[in-house]
Amino acid sequence: MKQKLLDAIVIEPRSSAHGSLILLHGLGANGHDFEPLIPELDIVDRLGVRVILPHAPHRPVTINAGMRMPAWYDITAASMTEDEDSIGIRESGEALVALIERELETGLPAERIVLAGFSQGGAIALHAGMRFPQQLAGIMVLSAYLPLATKLPEEAHPANQATPIMMAHGTADPIVPLALASDSCSRLKGMGYKIEWREYAMMHSVCAEEVEDIRNWLHAQLTPDRQV
Repeated sequence: MKQKLLDAIVIEPRSSAHGSLILLHGLGANGHDFEPLIPELDIVDRLGVRVILPHAPHRPVTINAGMRMPAWYDITAASMTEDEDSIGIRESGEALVALIERELETGLPAERIVLAGFSQGGAIALHAGMRFPQQLAGIMVLSAYLPLATKLPEEAHPANQATPIMMAHGTADPIVPLALASDSCSRLKGMGYKIEWREYAMMHSVCAEEVEDIRNWLHAQLTPDRQV
């Protein structure tokens, strides 16, 4: 049975799409969370990029007293990596892959698709991107970390070994500690991945300096005549 597609906000360029950005929100938010940011990135009409902002399904979140809320997976402990919800992580990874496959069906090559996400969304973008069997344009990980890290060496697909990866994090993040993200970066570098690492004087959020860096990085990966 074909994977049911996530509900999502889709922002189309005026001309034909030459690339796609699939951007996943964080815990408790929805696809509208990053919608106001998109015009600042100047990628939709300038670069012909279709932007897809999916909504996570609602599920109980243990660390939030079991309340149901939009979440890509359950979190059972503040450490993030303790007793990980592997089922939820893999289900959301498969849901993201279904969105990628829909883009492929439109005729876009995988090399023109960027996966991105904030917090939980960034974790899922990284999880799915490392395992996807075709080379992507890039993976952008904002205030997030590598989930199911010990499984990656046996599950990673070589197609994305050279894919550009940007990891950005706040130095005062109280939700996803900087050390956890930094350790994820070091682990990926140890496996041969090339990571563009950036730190900002902020908490679990996005700042103006980071938005400018995101814009520049996306333009570098999604400019239509970029060599792939």
